[in-house]
Amino acid sequence: MAIEISKLNTSKGKLQYNISGNGKPNIIFINGGSGPIEGWMNILPEISESSSVFSYNRFGVSGSDKPQEPKDGLTIVETLREALKIVGFEPPFLLVGHSLGGLYANLYARRYPNEVAGIVFLESSHPKDIRLDQYQGKVVKTINKLFSIFDFLSPHKKFNEVHFVEKTVEQIHAIDRFPDIPIYVITGGKKNRMMPEEVRKKRLEHQLELLSLSRQSKHIPAEKSGHFPQFSEPRVVIDAIKDCVEQIKQTT
Repeated sequence: MAIEISKLNTSKGKLQYNISGNGKPNIIFINGGSGPIEGWMNILPEISESSSVFSYNRFGVSGSDKPQEPKDGLTIVETLREALKIVGFEPPFLLVGHSLGGLYANLYARRYPNEVAGIVFLESSHPKDIRLDQYQGKVVKTINKLFSIFDFLSPHKKFNEVHFVEKTVEQIHAIDRFPDIPIYVITGGKKNRMMPEEVRKKRLEHQLELLSLSRQSKHIPAEKSGHFPQFSEPRVVIDAIKDCVEQIKQTT
């Protein structure tokens, strides 16, 4: 299945997007940091057989316009809501957030609880992850610092969302409420040679804490996957999304 990509005009610039399928609840795929629409290729065809799915490239990704302002979580959520209104994609939504996209799903649900029917946290970042830097080695810290310097030397890269994760986390913490909705937490089980074991364990611990956000939560391990279960174990991700859809239907 080839993904047909269109463009829409928001108040901040042009965004690439795709809408596939037909069915409720409407599903939104929220990419990880700098992730493109194509990252959902292995799961989009089957999910869109029974649901309407919106996916998009945030500013600075692929053919979407370069960002003209800091890309903190609140800015990203508001831009997404504007885009959804423009194309007529209506709530309530099932949000599927991969990696950094999980922070935006978390923030969206807190800020607009009546618009979110459920969340699938896919190898998602957790607000506590910003403290994982203390477990990284000196070499990794130095490399990350250099990348940050190079990004700020570029007129557009200085607005990259990775520079505003701390602000996004502050925005999440500023809203105590979280809706009691179905939540699925998918975690990869494979070790990452680029990630210290202590960091991996802490990150998994944080992901499992996401289960406490709702009484209707479920953990789905993807034992053969690392950070991208949608690539390595698409069936696990597809089944989790479909299961979440059914749970939403039973509770509405």
